[in-house]
Amino acid sequence: MSSPVRHYVGGGFDASGAPIPLVDPVTGRVAGEVPQASREVVDRAVRAAREALRGTWAVWSPAERSRLLHRIADGIERRFEEFVAAECADTGKPRALASTVDIPRAVANFRSYAELLAGRGERSWHTATPDGRGALNYTVHKPLGVVAVISPWNLPLLLLSWKVAPALATGNTVVAKPSELTPGTACLLAEVLAEAEVPPGVFNLVHGPGADAAGQWLTEHPGVDAVAFTGESRTGSMIMRAAAERLAPVSFELSGKNAGLVFDDADLEQAVAGTLRSAFTHSGQVCLCTERLYVQRPVFDAFAAALATGAKELSGYGPMVSAAHRDKVLGHLERAATDGDVLAGGGVPRFGDERDGGFWVEPTVLAGLPEDHPAVRDEIFGPVVHLAPFDTEDEALALANAGPYGLAATVWTGDVSRAHRVAPALEVGTAWVNTWNLRDLRTPFGGVKASGIGREGGDHSLDFFSEPMNVCVKL
Repeated sequence: MSSPVRHYVGGGFDASGAPIPLVDPVTGRVAGEVPQASREVVDRAVRAAREALRGTWAVWSPAERSRLLHRIADGIERRFEEFVAAECADTGKPRALASTVDIPRAVANFRSYAELLAGRGERSWHTATPDGRGALNYTVHKPLGVVAVISPWNLPLLLLSWKVAPALATGNTVVAKPSELTPGTACLLAEVLAEAEVPPGVFNLVHGPGADAAGQWLTEHPGVDAVAFTGESRTGSMIMRAAAERLAPVSFELSGKNAGLVFDDADLEQAVAGTLRSAFTHSGQVCLCTERLYVQRPVFDAFAAALATGAKELSGYGPMVSAAHRDKVLGHLERAATDGDVLAGGGVPRFGDERDGGFWVEPTVLAGLPEDHPAVRDEIFGPVVHLAPFDTEDEALALANAGPYGLAATVWTGDVSRAHRVAPALEVGTAWVNTWNLRDLRTPFGGVKASGIGREGGDHSLDFFSEPMNVCVKL
């Protein structure tokens, strides 16, 4: 890792706290350590953020904040290779993925919000009054205050910057806590923000686990005005209970058990290639990955055979992030192998080198399991997809919409009318037709049911991180 893992509080770096080993997922070897923030460090970070709200940051104009976000993006680009190396070291993901998705997307997050902020206006209304003189009403957007940003281990920099950029754009101050498994790029981001001359206390960074540690102390802190979180639904529920005590607003992007629908009029070659991406990118460790795939019966056998062949031929994928997560995934696969059919994968690859000590799982295609089976019902978050047949459009929608989650879905069809019927009928935040993970950063992003609260992206994020105030002037 290019930089030591440290807290960043009030404009200064701090490495205090009991160390947690950082383990390389590729080899299973200890590669460093991350300090656990004490309650005192968390308190100090929140105080620093509160003081910064009353400092010079409070008078920065939107144009100045926009220029700052561009400087941060410039700083990430200047240190691009360091960010790629840190992302790969923490997560084990291939360089090809980190260098084409994670780090460029972080740059795009800061630039897109800089540009949105620069073009954002205020609304005003002329109001009639009985005396005929009228009144002027106009809206002022004010920051929420101190925002806690809790980001996960699967896309560490991308998802951290996805929240930090709009929070800073709208004038808030931030206390961020990345996953203790993947702290490297967050530390580099703190260095970039310091180089970009972000005022002390505007951005703070603390490390450590969630329960009974930095994450819990931060989300329960009475000095935190709002919480933005990406992670498991169960953790989101706990954060929501803590925030409810002080009526703090929350923005959650949570778990998913994403479905895909393949109709018999689809381009099967395109659908297979797209599903190999949607099921196995980052070894399935993306919240948007397809874990349930329903294929219309006339093409089920051909599609299943082609997908299984493609999964067996995949190369260049990465490991699970930790031994615990690998064991969770393998537990699902062991039970699935007993109760259903394993068309591809299902085990641990062997390399004959140091990777055999890492946390690897083969890309796996399952079939033949009932809908209430844990491998079909529960989020696995690994390189696993289950196939099942369907006959009618209504049946496909019922299968896809079943269950507690509703984050994303894919639809593969050659019928334009069907695409426009089926996609809006899916109970999800995002539906892709004949593609997957094609993102426009201006569009709303989030989930329904147990997959989230609120929307991120474009004006939706700027609105969440802002408090609208109406001013009425009698003329």
